Amino acid sequence: MPEIPTSAERYRMTRALMVLFAVASGAAVGSLYYAQPLLDIIARDLHVGEGTAGLLVTATQLGYAAGILFIVPLGDRHNRRDLVPLMMILSAVALAGCAVAPNIIVLTIALVAVGVTTVAGQILVPFAGDLSDEATRGRVVGVVVSGLLTGILAARIVSGLVAGVAGWRVVFIAAAVLLVLLAALLYRQTPVVPAKTSVMYQALLRSIATIIRQEPLLRIVMVFGAIGFATFTMFWTALTFLLSGPPYHYSAVVIGLFGVAGLVGTLAAQTAGRLHDRGRSVSATGVSWLLAVAAWAAAGLGAHSLVWLLVGILALDVATQARNIMNQAQIFAISAESRSRINTAYVAGNFIGGAVGSIAATLLWAAGGWNAVVIAGVALSLVGFVLWLATRNGVLRQRRPNPRVWTAPSARESVPEKR
Repeated sequence: MPEIPTSAERYRMTRALMVLFAVASGAAVGSLYYAQPLLDIIARDLHVGEGTAGLLVTATQLGYAAGILFIVPLGDRHNRRDLVPLMMILSAVALAGCAVAPNIIVLTIALVAVGVTTVAGQILVPFAGDLSDEATRGRVVGVVVSGLLTGILAARIVSGLVAGVAGWRVVFIAAAVLLVLLAALLYRQTPVVPAKTSVMYQALLRSIATIIRQEPLLRIVMVFGAIGFATFTMFWTALTFLLSGPPYHYSAVVIGLFGVAGLVGTLAAQTAGRLHDRGRSVSATGVSWLLAVAAWAAAGLGAHSLVWLLVGILALDVATQARNIMNQAQIFAISAESRSRINTAYVAGNFIGGAVGSIAATLLWAAGGWNAVVIAGVALSLVGFVLWLATRNGVLRQRRPNPRVWTAPSARESVPEKR
């Protein structure tokens, strides 16, 4: 199979296109998080308990994991100029369904649909890797992933502000309109890049398991991502309950503004892409786990101190987002022909971890409040650091002079990529 010219040798990643990818990724993935700071308002409006409302986050994350698993691999098989706008339009329809949901059951179903369809950002990230050369891939992926993560945090800020002025349903209407506008812009600006494989859909999905089985680097990075995202989601889910109760008693508007601290962390984490380009991603990953431990410790003091709480938010976001950028830059080197499937494996693991984290936050809050959540966050971050220690001089430092391509998913051996 001839090599598909998907790199910058043929399709140049311009600064304007990179910014568009970052904004579109953020808007797409941000749709998953509009409900998070609104749980208390939604619970009161739909007459359900806080625990029931908290499960909306879990439902959305599980839907997103399904979308990652069954839709994102199509990025290796179809023209992404068509695929990305289509998914954004479908997500806009699901968001409109959230806006008109009459009860918690319909809202849960609509949010699952949002999760399934809101995968454009995770198709754009490997696409950005394809359009970049080896020397700048870390920086480009860093910018796009930072945009994606900024969208997560901005969604919390915007949803709280809009809900405070116009109600929580307007949040979903505005999000739907934004996605439609960005879908049109992407369709006009995105280059047409040929599909990288023509294998059947079922074989395409099977090849994901083949890649995971044959690539120890991917397996380790998937565990890093799952642990990191579990702690990240656990923190932000429980934070809503902490800030809406004593001693803070903040409104949804104020709770949404706490995303500003995380936004600063996102901007700082962009340096991670440059660290990868300089060959320092392995050591920086270890530092990110230690920073996460320190962040949770600071957040523990934040139960009664706003300053320490803000320090914890900032540090945890820097640690999580920097590590995520380095993780994706590392695994995209495994195979140029399979980046969408590699990203599928990584992000599906992330959001399964995120779903577990949101469930854990609800259970831990009921069992022991903020202190129980903090103890769990410290423990999980230490597990990540110990795993990094065990792999830093082995799997994580592997070099691959000949990236592989999976064209025969049922075969036991991978086929070397032709150059």
